[in-house]
Amino acid sequence: MHLLLRTLLLLITSSRRRPLTVWDHSSLPLRVLPTDIDIAMHVNNGMYLSLMDLGRFDLMVRSGVWKRMRRRGWSPVVSAETISFRKSLQLWQHYTIETRIIGLDAKAIYFEQRMVADGEIYARAYIATRLVHQGRPVSQEETLREFGEPPADLVLPEWVHEWRASSALPGSRTPAPHAWA
Repeated sequence: MHLLLRTLLLLITSSRRRPLTVWDHSSLPLRVLPTDIDIAMHVNNGMYLSLMDLGRFDLMVRSGVWKRMRRRGWSPVVSAETISFRKSLQLWQHYTIETRIIGLDAKAIYFEQRMVADGEIYARAYIATRLVHQGRPVSQEETLREFGEPPADLVLPEWVHEWRASSALPGSRTPAPHAWA
């Protein structure tokens, strides 16, 4: 909710930016706003992932995929993410969110996203997303019909499979009782 107005503005402005294919990388220029920072006067760690949503929306809108997804009633959801921090983004600092798809498998579309300032990576995240329709996942075949075939050299790195397997929770229809070991 805290980025709702910013997201709506981005959906409008991204449609006016240079078109991309969904397999290109997006570079979204931004500035650190007072609503992005915490008491230490830098971007709050949780805010990085929220801001990265904007980068994914930018890529989807500029590639035309967002419009086709909405027409079909599809919604994107994050199923897993991991982030590493190197430097802190400070109030009013200019930066870009660099976004690209690094691959896909039968269950997810995988993104790499970077917060970059002055030519340096400040933070990097890997995000596994799914498309859902009426509470059910959209198949890879349906996704590729809307996205188009990926480039032949787009191969999901092996470590991504290991990351997903080691961090996965049971599916939503499988019991997952809470108990500290």
